[in-house]
Amino acid sequence: MAQPLRFRRSAGSWTADQVRDKIERPLDDNLGADAMAPWFKAPNGYSARRFEMDDGSMALFCWTDHDDDPPAGATAGPAGYWLGNTETPSALWRTEKFGFEKVPYPVSRWATRELTAGLLDEEPWLEPYPHVTWFFLPVFCSKDGAASTRAFFRDHAAGFPDADRDEALAYLESVLHPGTLDPYRAVMAGKLGTSESVDLVRMSAAIAEFTAAKLLTDAGYEITPEIEVTTGHSLDYRAERPDGDGATLVEVTRPQPASNRAASGPVAAVRDTAQTKTDGQLEAHAGGVTLFVDCSSFPEGDWERVAAEQPAVRHKPAVVYRARPAGRIEAYRKGSVPLDLDDAVEWI
Repeated sequence: MAQPLRFRRSAGSWTADQVRDKIERPLDDNLGADAMAPWFKAPNGYSARRFEMDDGSMALFCWTDHDDDPPAGATAGPAGYWLGNTETPSALWRTEKFGFEKVPYPVSRWATRELTAGLLDEEPWLEPYPHVTWFFLPVFCSKDGAASTRAFFRDHAAGFPDADRDEALAYLESVLHPGTLDPYRAVMAGKLGTSESVDLVRMSAAIAEFTAAKLLTDAGYEITPEIEVTTGHSLDYRAERPDGDGATLVEVTRPQPASNRAASGPVAAVRDTAQTKTDGQLEAHAGGVTLFVDCSSFPEGDWERVAAEQPAVRHKPAVVYRARPAGRIEAYRKGSVPLDLDDAVEWI
């Protein structure tokens, strides 16, 4: 699976003629390309071009003789930065890739403005949700995942049943607005993936991690995602109280709705999914992890059956819950959960 959009950095001097010969002409020969001035002013000290291809893909390139704040591990001096969801010209094939947070801030800010303007022109429904737009920009504009990730939010309400697009987006805007996950944007946004087709199972599972983040922070915990443990696995979160009174590891799983599974019903779906997680990752870790079972993909009727029976999930401690875009989270627990979640959930 391809990666979210990243910059390529080409060390060395560039001139307008070189950009025309090594970037514009190869793109035009292969795809048909219009080279133009960027929509927004280039970063101070940089020259820049925007390329729009006949197939709808695009690219940006800016260059300078004085890259005095290069990414970690790169050498200061002349350099060019390429960003695009199109084919990469051969002159840039052997260049190193960097995320938005690694390149000089003026370059990242300029490219973000260019991409955002194009995205909102194509998907105006995103405009009321600036944090969602910014956070997922590297996948919304990725080479292989642009159509599928946009469709996931636009046509599938980010995996929430019994909800419309705007309800789901407003909820995710509230999740992202505090900035808690901003330092982890590259890895968290990338969890949506950049496949050409909509994968509701994988994408909904990714959204479950955002819901878990909101649940934990609403309960007063400070969170760190993607915690590497000695088994070689990564667990989804470490949750700590601001007073430093201990930490809890959390792993999240999101069962599929019963209608999408071979399981006989929603209760079996909860048990089967939790057992898969327990028999693999959590068994290898040998304890010390709280399992979050996110049933937010379940329609209301399926969740009512789970809530009435409150099935065990073959792992303790565990919290089983369903979040709604309006912000309500109903939950039950199994075992002695080492987290105080009273401020974040309604226990049933």
